[in-house]
Amino acid sequence: MSEATSSALSDKLGIEYPIFGFTPSEHVAAAISRAGGLGVLGCVRFNDAADLDAALSYMDENTDGKPYGVDIVMPAKVPTEGTPTDLSALVPEGHKEFVERTLLKLGVPPLSGESNPGVLGWLHSVARSHVDVALGHRISLIANALGSPPVDVIERAHAHDVPVAALAGTAKHALRHVENGVDIVVAQGYEAGGHTGEIASMVLIPEVVDAVGDRVPVLAAGGIGSGRQVLAAHALGASGVWMGSYWLTTAEYHLGDSPIQTALVRASSSDTVRARIYTGKPARLLKNKWTQAWAEPDAPEPLPMPLQNLLVSEAHARMMQGGDPDVVAMPVGQIVGRMNEVRPVAEVMASLLAEIEEARARLKV
Repeated sequence: MSEATSSALSDKLGIEYPIFGFTPSEHVAAAISRAGGLGVLGCVRFNDAADLDAALSYMDENTDGKPYGVDIVMPAKVPTEGTPTDLSALVPEGHKEFVERTLLKLGVPPLSGESNPGVLGWLHSVARSHVDVALGHRISLIANALGSPPVDVIERAHAHDVPVAALAGTAKHALRHVENGVDIVVAQGYEAGGHTGEIASMVLIPEVVDAVGDRVPVLAAGGIGSGRQVLAAHALGASGVWMGSYWLTTAEYHLGDSPIQTALVRASSSDTVRARIYTGKPARLLKNKWTQAWAEPDAPEPLPMPLQNLLVSEAHARMMQGGDPDVVAMPVGQIVGRMNEVRPVAEVMASLLAEIEEARARLKV
């Protein structure tokens, strides 16, 4: 087996391939683990700990006994706490009026059914409840999308023999994560979807490897969607790869005729934009009429986390329900240009592995 598909990290975690798949879907995450990678379930969407518990029970029962992980969101700066009702009072009326005016202009219909309370997983109190639930299941990794978790969370994970990973957008961040006790650093480049920094993967990955690679494994993230790119990440010193966007067009999402998957499949690598309109922190999103509206001169400045997400959460639900692929809110990386069809996870994984071997053969390594 090639070095790109086997590593000490794989052996430590009990996985076949050092391919980590981040996804908000327990169905996709379970399929990634069954295919030999490590499925990592994003927890931020679970406002209710009981719902996360049910999702992890599904993971326990549908991964063929193979390892899986969870991803929490704990910002280094503790955001404003409160219930959706309390926090919504902090959202300026002018922002609410802009969102409603924009939706009307874009032809987005009102939401049928109950209103969306917004994602509260950005709050430290909710994220801590995610940790509590996760440690009650057979998880093999806790990752934090926004850097190092608090030291006490790292210590709790280690007490359960669960390693901790943290995303880093600079070598400085990576050093801080290791000093805090993190076991794995994910070097995520500018190309990545969702929350991301300003340094491109080709530059960032070797910088982080040089800074901390002698102490902890480094995973490469951002712009990875082929076996060639996986092999390139290993050439840059990474011990494995962390892929998020590439799983968004897998069949296990069970989205049916989703406007989001339609938009993703037809998008090119230039159809993304980095903005603060999704959560209040810089995040790469699919570029469309919704993101363009926030770039207009009359648009207000995005609010800080978690207020921005509370502001736009119902708008996101309305756009999803509205069914227009030109008006959706979706974090995705520049790799979207390679996501041209909906395929099962197992097929995606098999293609990655075959491409790795093809690339190795060309290079004769």
